[in-house]
Amino acid sequence: MSVEQSSSFAELGVPEALVASLAGRGIAAPFPIQVSTLPDTLAGRDVLGRGRTGSGKTLAFSIPLVARLAGASRRPSRPTGLVLAPTRELATQIAATVEPLASAVGLTVTTIFGGVSQNRQVAALRSGADIVIACPGRLEDLMKQKLVSLDAVQVTVLDEADHMADLGFLPGVTRILAATPAGGQRMLFSATLDNGVDKLVRRFLSDPITHSVDEIDAPPPAMTHHVFHVSNAAAKQELVHRLASGTGRRILFMRTKHQARKLARQLTEAGVPSVDLHGNLSQPARDRNLAAFSAGEARVLVATDIAARGVHVDEVELVVHVDPPAEHKAYLHRSGRTARAGSAGDVVTVVLPEQRRDAQQLLRKAGITARPQEVVADSAPVQALVGEIAPYRAPAPKEAPAPRGGNRPAKTATAGQPQQRRRRSGGQQAPGRAQSGRARSGRAQSR
Repeated sequence: MSVEQSSSFAELGVPEALVASLAGRGIAAPFPIQVSTLPDTLAGRDVLGRGRTGSGKTLAFSIPLVARLAGASRRPSRPTGLVLAPTRELATQIAATVEPLASAVGLTVTTIFGGVSQNRQVAALRSGADIVIACPGRLEDLMKQKLVSLDAVQVTVLDEADHMADLGFLPGVTRILAATPAGGQRMLFSATLDNGVDKLVRRFLSDPITHSVDEIDAPPPAMTHHVFHVSNAAAKQELVHRLASGTGRRILFMRTKHQARKLARQLTEAGVPSVDLHGNLSQPARDRNLAAFSAGEARVLVATDIAARGVHVDEVELVVHVDPPAEHKAYLHRSGRTARAGSAGDVVTVVLPEQRRDAQQLLRKAGITARPQEVVADSAPVQALVGEIAPYRAPAPKEAPAPRGGNRPAKTATAGQPQQRRRRSGGQQAPGRAQSGRARSGRAQSR
């Protein structure tokens, strides 16, 4: 039977334990990129993979990563498998794919990225984590502190290398790859080979086999694009609120962190439970918001471009470019949050009068053909996308501020330092004024 005719993971050579793990999660039939790459990756070949977001590439490299490391000796702070990812969100979601497979063969997985304390990450490394899924910055920090060594790495995966290049990570990635053994297996996945990615391929991949399952810069056929022209900012706001009001998952993309945070708050206050995702959030807050969106507790995710690469949530019905991006690759990656894994999805670009020329050029470069439509919130094309309006969900009540000072007595002024009673602007007390922790937190939450 040829590879093209293979209809199961077992026929592709996937070990029985991993086949059972996949079946336990309802994954029985491989996607085309998995059918194409698994025979080579399971055999230890270096592979350059080019598959569209949502095509199944994470599983395509996770299976051989785990299969080839099963049974490897475990040593503290010397992992045998390494996956590099550009964002914390992507690293976390890769780990969610790898961990069940690794557990099936007795391997352990840890993530390494910035924005959180390194203590737990170091402890996991010292306990002998087999597979490390890391962002380049924090991994290099730990390498410089000699808290991790890459000299035992047998399999290295570089995911979304083009995005690493966009973020300026390639010098660090080059240093990291140079620290891994030259004879190890390497798999590199990238939508494009520009901005220096081609240099990585030439330097670190040995006689690689290239697998391009589909045309990367073309939108998937199950994705339908719509261009909605609005007359002014007020009409745009009303349209965006209407598009957000349906029952299914939807992602709204904004250009700035402030606008993303503001829109998520406005939608939630209007009865549409929403969360934001952008670079100003702490890692726990990002994890919490993404989990709420994935679980359906929040129907809408309002994001900046950080989420275009790092969020992989299935069954997103609608992506809305509230602010059209500056370049066509960002448009395609944002849009790729819907129509994943064979599902259908819609993409809307909202265009103000002064944005029309730029939007037309953007879509042309992205290879998108969509007839612009003049709409308002009640227009039929809008209603068709919104579908059934979700029930109103009252926002969680805000905690009332505690009484100023609570029941605690005021502090006594020390000698030579008379107690300050002058209030600062905004109602804040001067440093000498007694102020309970509860009162502080109450005011912070009510802002």
